[in-house]
Parts: sequence; structure tokens; C-alpha cells
Amino acid sequence: MLCRIFAAKELPLLFQTTKVKPFDYWVPPFQAHFSTTHIVGDKPVLVRDFIHSQLYDPQHGYFSQRSGSVGVLEKSIKFNQLEGRKAYMKHLNKIYKDSSVSWFTPVELFKIYEIGGGSGTCAKGIMDYLKLNAPARVYNNMTYTSVEISPSLAKIQRETVGEVDSHSSKFKVECRDAADRSGWGEVEQQPCWVIMLEVLDNLPHDLIYSKDQNSPWMEVWVEKQHDSRETLCEVYKPLQDTLIKQCIEIMDLDKSQATRSSAISKAKSVWSKIFPKPQRSWLPTGCLQLLEVLHSVLPKMSLIASDFSYLPDVRILGERAPLVSTKKDGSSSDCSSYLDARGDADIFFPTDFLLLERIDHYCSGWLKLQKDESSKKGKKRRTIILDTSSFMEEFGLPSKTRTKDGYNPLLDDFKNTKFYLSVPTHNTK
Repeated sequence: MLCRIFAAKELPLLFQTTKVKPFDYWVPPFQAHFSTTHIVGDKPVLVRDFIHSQLYDPQHGYFSQRSGSVGVLEKSIKFNQLEGRKAYMKHLNKIYKDSSVSWFTPVELFKIYEIGGGSGTCAKGIMDYLKLNAPARVYNNMTYTSVEISPSLAKIQRETVGEVDSHSSKFKVECRDAADRSGWGEVEQQPCWVIMLEVLDNLPHDLIYSKDQNSPWMEVWVEKQHDSRETLCEVYKPLQDTLIKQCIEIMDLDKSQATRSSAISKAKSVWSKIFPKPQRSWLPTGCLQLLEVLHSVLPKMSLIASDFSYLPDVRILGERAPLVSTKKDGSSSDCSSYLDARGDADIFFPTDFLLLERIDHYCSGWLKLQKDESSKKGKKRRTIILDTSSFMEEFGLPSKTRTKDGYNPLLDDFKNTKFYLSVPTHNTK
């Protein structure tokens, strides 16, 4: 389903201990290779804002100006002509090496809103299918809206879908940030579909830090080192950001501390002093923000999302830590820190699908109601998490992607990806 080629790298883990004053912690700085003045000014910024700038800044962002970061296959892969997995991987490697793109979106290897539509191939494929297989009235009355933050990708989407003349009147691209409520206008009360294929992994995340197992969580901010305009470092502050605190509430990160007995607390306190272990946790605040907006403007949406459930060879510290990957001369290389990103790096995170489910229920309003023990209202969403192979066996055409020896990349590969399906129940009020 989703495919990126990673070259395994033996990168050293960055681990240094520094004596710091309370509320003024910092980590060793990283050298940025381009001017960061336009991203980090005189005041620190939250990690999610730093990541958002690195990916989507209009002048320097990875996606905003690099339309070549997303690829379109020149022709479909003839799986039944390939001998097996070895031949498939050889063919796939050749595609990546011959292309300047960093990765291909899911549908490149095999009413509606699509968030982050890439090159437009998913939109065209769905519209092609409805044109050929659905009743004429369904296709004639359909609308397909792509919400795309990158102007260069928005242009490609229009060109891709426009290859079929009859699609053009039914398809439009809105070039904006889907997580910005102001861009959506009035609430849409009609049922609709929302598609997000490999979107969650590129949403901004926040980072929180604790100096040991018994210390409170701190927000991580990014600022310029005082003696350099090009070097960045981390600064830790007490929790104050609303999104971060909401995410911690959903994840129940502070629940164990609140319910811990006095004896256990004392034991853990002693243990943390003898064997202090710094903790870092990446929070999907960008996902929380996006789902809050979608639930507010599309309360009857049916959601399909697919993404990485885990990532291999992650060198950056912290739970749910990202890969920061660049591509040069056909080869990928991974950075040892997210602060090494300089607008030419893809920053992508694994998705905790159980946490995604909790965020979905929270944003629908149901999880919030459970804080009130007197509330007897049922869930507002019916959800399911599927491995990609299970999803494709149920809804795909795996016979079309089987090679001569029986190997099927659609079912046998993509073990680190999942699908999340979420539909409204009758408990919508």
C-alpha cells in the first residue's frame, strides 16, 4: 500500500548528559545548513511549528516547492509478468533510482474530500471507477474536493484528473491547510467521505521531555543558540500549550502519577535518583488539531486513513519518534536529529492507531462525555483498524497484483502499514 525505500544507516545515537537549571534544560545544538532566521526568530517556537515550517513553509518547505517529492508512475506495473519478489524489488528499486522523487503515494504502486492528494492519482482512480462502474446519476452528481497545502502538488493534481475531460467539472483543488478551520466555511451536515492516505505521518508533532521517571513532563521548544544565528537547540518549559495538554489528557500520560500510591511513588522516586532515565515522547498534536476541525465542519463524515504503524531503523530518541530522510543521487540518507532538517528532508512519524482511535472518539465528543460518569450516551463513531493485507483482501483486487510464483506485494509486503476506518453512528447528537 505505502512504500518508501529506506537505506539502513549506522548512525550513532545522540546521548549526552548536561547539568542544567530547572526549567532551563537544553540539549547540545545542531548545526543548520541554511539560514533559519525565517523559521526560528528571536523567540523560541514549539517543535510542531518548527516541523510545520520545515515541511510546508512556502519558500523553504519540503512539500511546498518540491513537486518532485511525490511521483507518478509512467506506466502501471505488470505484476503477472514478474517472476516473484526478487524481480519485483529489482523493478521497484529501478523506478526509484531512475526517478528524482523521494517516494510514491499509495495509489501510485497500485461526495468525497481528500486531504493531501499527492499527485492526484487516487482522485483520478476513484473517478475513473465511478465513471465506468457506478450508475450514471452517481458519477454525474458527484463532487471531489482535494484539500492540498502545496501549490505545486495542487497544480499536478489538476493536470492528472484533467486527463479525463468529464472529470474536470466534478473535481476541484482547494490550496490551503486542512487543519485551519477558517478555510472550511459553513458546517456541512450531509454525509460525505474523507480520505487521508499517508497524511498522518507528515502532520506536525510536539515533543515533551522529562529528566527522569518521576519528574513532570515539559514542553520542548526550539530556539537559536545565543552565540549563533545558524545553530538550533532545545529549551524545556512547563506545560502550558492547550493542544499538548489535550493530547496528554487523551493519552492519560499523567494518570499513572495521579493514581500512584505513596509507597510506590517513594520507591520510584528513589529509583529515578539512582538510575535516572530521561524520557521523550512525541505527541500527534497535528492529528488532534486536524480531526478537531474535520469533526466540527464534517460531523457526518466517513473517514478512511492509511499510514505507517511503525518505522524501521529510527535513530531519533523518544516514543513515536520520526524518521528524517533526505534523498540525493538516488540514495536515501537519514538524519540523526529533527533539527538537522533544512527544508530538503521529509519528516515522517509512525501512527499509533489505537491512539488515533482515542483521538477520533475525543474529537467526536464521545470521549469527553465519559468524564461525566452520569452520561450514558453511546459512541458516536464505529471504528475498525485493519492490517493492509486484510484491507486489500476484503476490498481490493489482489489477483491483479500476483506474480508468477504466487508472491503478491499487495498482501505480502507493507507489513508496517494499517488502515483506519471510522463511520458515524446514530448517536450523532
